[in-house]
Parts: sequence; structure tokens; C-alpha cells
Amino acid sequence: MSRFKDFENALKYASRLHADQPRKGSHAPYISHLLAVAAIVLEHGGTEKEAIAALLHDAVEDQGGQATLSKIRRRYGKRVARIVEACSDTDELPKPPWRERKEAYVERLRSEPYSVRLVVAADKLHNASHLLSSYRVQGEDLWSHFNGGRDGTLWYFRAIVDALHDAAEPGEIQLQAIIDEIDRTLATLQQLMAEQDRIALATDIS
Repeated sequence: MSRFKDFENALKYASRLHADQPRKGSHAPYISHLLAVAAIVLEHGGTEKEAIAALLHDAVEDQGGQATLSKIRRRYGKRVARIVEACSDTDELPKPPWRERKEAYVERLRSEPYSVRLVVAADKLHNASHLLSSYRVQGEDLWSHFNGGRDGTLWYFRAIVDALHDAAEPGEIQLQAIIDEIDRTLATLQQLMAEQDRIALATDIS
């Protein structure tokens, strides 16, 4: 029996759930993000259940709410469902105002268990890396794809990093490595943005 039989099943399930969903700001299929997040989790000591939760971390928020969560609980158990539910900032439709739900999510993250914080950190690392690579191609046009715009999106990522730092416990070395990489990625992005701002200002003056 394959050691990761449930993971293989979850991969097929996630592929079906997100089949018609592209990555925000690109035309890449959404499964590319889910695979990357699962890989980060596994590469930093995550268990099969944590990796399954990584594959399904956006399923409740984007693909069916509580009905989808119930299916995940039946298929993969309470622990996976608990992580997936905690990774979702809302299952309401229509969604509450963007800033309001993000602030509530950040505050809740501070008291979440390790498994939740691991998957959230992996998600945010891949998202931050995607932002950086997309900004290099699209420049300031990138922010039009995000509800929070430029300032709101950067605030949210920094708030998540701060919450993860605050919640970190001694010995969580693998998780801390992910948090540090998010920090470095955001710093590189902000440095690039500052350079573009200086170029734009110089162009306006000339």
C-alpha cells in the first residue's frame, strides 16, 4: 500500500475542485499553487495530513463553503478538516468586507496550533514568491488583480508574518525557516517597488 495513498486521492480531489480556477494575476492553473504549498509543507517536515490540508487549504473559501468542508471531513478526517477550516478567512457568501475579514483572520492566526500555522506559512511563502515574480513582469499593473490593492496586500502579508512570529514557539525550526523566507521575499519585493517608484518619479520630473 502506498504510504501517501490519501495524499494521491486528495490531489485528484483538489484538481477537480479547482479545475476551472486560474491563479490570481496569471493564467496558471490553480493546482500549481496547491502543489507548491504542499511541497513546502513536506519539505519542512510536514505530515501527510498536513500536506493534504495544504492541497485543500482554499477549498472551503473558494469551492463550496461548509458543504465542501463536510466532504473533506468525511474523506480525510477531522484533523485535515480542522486545518482547512482554519486556513479559510470566511465561508460566507457574499464575503464580508476585505479588510474586516483579513484583520479577523490575522488575529485568529496568533492562537492557532502548529499544523495550521505551518500550512498558512507555506501558502503565504508561495504567494509572496508569486507576487515577486509577477511584479517583475507586470510592475504596478499587478495590484489591480487584488482586492486590497498595493497597500492593502502588502499590509496583509506583513500582518501575517508578524502574527506567525508572535505565535512561534521554541523549537519550531522548520516553521521559522518558512517565516524567515517570507520576510526575505517581501523585503526583495519592496526593494524592487521602491526602485520602480524612484524611476517613475524621475520620469515625471523630467
